[in-house]
Amino acid sequence: MNESEKINMLKSNPILIKKIENPTNEMKLAALQGNGTVIRYIKNPSEEMNLVAVKSNIWAIEYIENPTYEIKEYVVKAAWNTLKFIKNPEESLIIEGINQKGWSIQYINNPKIETQRLAIEKDYDSIKYIKNPSEEIQMLAIEKNYDAIRYIEKPTFAAECFAVERNEAAIKFIRNINNDKKIEFLKRNILFIKYINIEGLNIENAIKEVISEEIVSEKYIRDFINCDVIDKSNDNISMDKILFIHKYGSKRAKSIAVDEMLKF
Repeated sequence: MNESEKINMLKSNPILIKKIENPTNEMKLAALQGNGTVIRYIKNPSEEMNLVAVKSNIWAIEYIENPTYEIKEYVVKAAWNTLKFIKNPEESLIIEGINQKGWSIQYINNPKIETQRLAIEKDYDSIKYIKNPSEEIQMLAIEKNYDAIRYIEKPTFAAECFAVERNEAAIKFIRNINNDKKIEFLKRNILFIKYINIEGLNIENAIKEVISEEIVSEKYIRDFINCDVIDKSNDNISMDKILFIHKYGSKRAKSIAVDEMLKF
């Protein structure tokens, strides 16, 4: 079989390059143009061959030792998760990857706080790939979506409170909840009461503390009024909420309550 026939054969079935002894550069290029990943069967490929390989198949980067910046940039721009195969990627490549998907941060050792912020801004759940995130990063992720709390192995108490404040369903992802935590969560989000056993808890004092504040959250007052778990006809939590606000609420709390009642 002459060289021309071998080249045609390699164009049809590139993997056969591994069976050819001492292939010519033309043979190698023909195989690489058909399937870049056969670069693994080529000894000491030239930079041109490496570039042909990734342009044929970006995943050929896995088999290229010491790729040039041009090659690394090419594959990362094509797919963020090619970072997996790049050792110690340059800052510009990291940013390129994260601009596509925050999850790129999983391929970076000891990312800077600025890089962590960028990843969270792109995808809040990127926090699952950040080891021991600071409280700042935890809060940033939770601000994007309360669901981020589920991906934080050891959230700070402030982060837990913030998650519950954002959405009471966050409680499903918080561990080791004692009565002190329950009371604090209740102060942040009255709807949290749907998820807890209130036995032994002085919820009236907790609610009183919140509604007596002049800077009380409008949402808290409206949620309190509309929370069907708390009702004067409820045997477990019997309370006349309007009377309670009238008795203990701040001027702002009373104003919000009147406005809410006028909706009925």
